[in-house]
Amino acid sequence: MRGLVWMKDEGAEYAEVNLASELTAVGVALGTDPVPYRLEYTLRTFPGYVTELLCVRAHGAGWHRALDLRRSAHGTWSCETKAEGDLEGPPPGGDMNVLNDALDCDLGLSPLTNTMPVLRHGLNDCEGQMDFVMAWVRVPHLQVTREAQRYTHLSPGSVRFESEGFSADLAFDHDGIVADYPGLAKLIGP
Repeated sequence: MRGLVWMKDEGAEYAEVNLASELTAVGVALGTDPVPYRLEYTLRTFPGYVTELLCVRAHGAGWHRALDLRRSAHGTWSCETKAEGDLEGPPPGGDMNVLNDALDCDLGLSPLTNTMPVLRHGLNDCEGQMDFVMAWVRVPHLQVTREAQRYTHLSPGSVRFESEGFSADLAFDHDGIVADYPGLAKLIGP
């Protein structure tokens, strides 16, 4: 079990992460965009770092959102949502039918979920390039959409992340955890 802190350009994130043949984590994040919010999550994968569940609660002044996103061992995605109060933007959840070829969730603005495809395919250490479909969770709204992403090994501990015209060269630590995500977050401490 590791306790991790990322300082972000617009907030911070703390997560308690256990890595074995699967990943389990509980975390909390604070952010300011598009409105100030507090977000709490629980993440669990099947062996091989394939998403099993992502439960997220987001709170702000006068509003609350909840998402319970699950992927069955057979690849079927489902979600339950809750929304209270006024938060301008899309409601939580989305069309799960467009996600059936996705193996991973990607919690917006969280460097932790970039770890799963990199560990599963050894891209932290070995040459290669992989394309993925993600169940992308927009923060703080908790809207779920389909997103294409590409990960490319650059050198040991360095992987390029690309999605819809965006690119960042991510640095990973010895465990395969994102240590530096330029423009988003930097891991602090040992």
